[in-house]
Amino acid sequence: MLWSFLLVTWFCAVHGGPVDTQRRYTDNQYDEGHNDSLKIHSPLTRPSETELDFDEDYAVDEGDILLPTDRNAVKQLWPKVDGALSVPYEIDVGLEDRTRDIQKALNMISEKTCIRFSKHANETDYLHFENSNGCASYVGCLGGKQALLVGPLCKPGNICHEILHSLGLYHEHSRYDRDDHITILYENIASGKEDNFLKKDGNTLGLKYDMGSILHYGDILFRRKYFSRNGKPTIQPKESEVKIGQRTHLSKLDVQRLRKLYHCTPT
Repeated sequence: MLWSFLLVTWFCAVHGGPVDTQRRYTDNQYDEGHNDSLKIHSPLTRPSETELDFDEDYAVDEGDILLPTDRNAVKQLWPKVDGALSVPYEIDVGLEDRTRDIQKALNMISEKTCIRFSKHANETDYLHFENSNGCASYVGCLGGKQALLVGPLCKPGNICHEILHSLGLYHEHSRYDRDDHITILYENIASGKEDNFLKKDGNTLGLKYDMGSILHYGDILFRRKYFSRNGKPTIQPKESEVKIGQRTHLSKLDVQRLRKLYHCTPT
């Protein structure tokens, strides 16, 4: 028995821990909040938009919302210039290989709204796409060079999700009226992660709750298990057959929300 124990110990020391051969992810799993394991050295890879929640270099909320270090910073909309809105942006040299994905994400918004995006020239306020472990953004225009973080596993839909944060929108699940539509299962939430499910006193713009928003925590595969301590769901729709969240397109209500927020004309 002792010889067998020593042999197993030697094998693990030389070859590392057990290899996870069951890691099968879809684009939808690489999203903020979902986490198969909260252990820092787990063999499972943490989803990219959740990674920052466990990174001491960043203060984040809800998995992917960056918190300003300046507590007096005022979140606001990006300003129009001569009646038109064009948000300047710059892609860091370390992210040049993700230019196509970032452009797709920008187009998802500009094709449906009056919001345009232009390459940064000499503007004071602009978005700066930066390479990081996960995807995250500040909410609204904070002024100056504003980081928008893109992780290696974030697809165009995930990046679009972050751009919407930068334009001033919060997660749909944090609306004050969310309890009419979903149930937060606090008994399944990991200790210390409860703040990720707090409601926010935001402006709903008079639009109804959107279960299919690109800004909603979703339910594809494991995605109801955001910050789960036991592998069980942390979000449950009130209606059992309703699908929640996706990362492929702007929903009709996402489009309406942006158009109302930035006062887009019908044309």
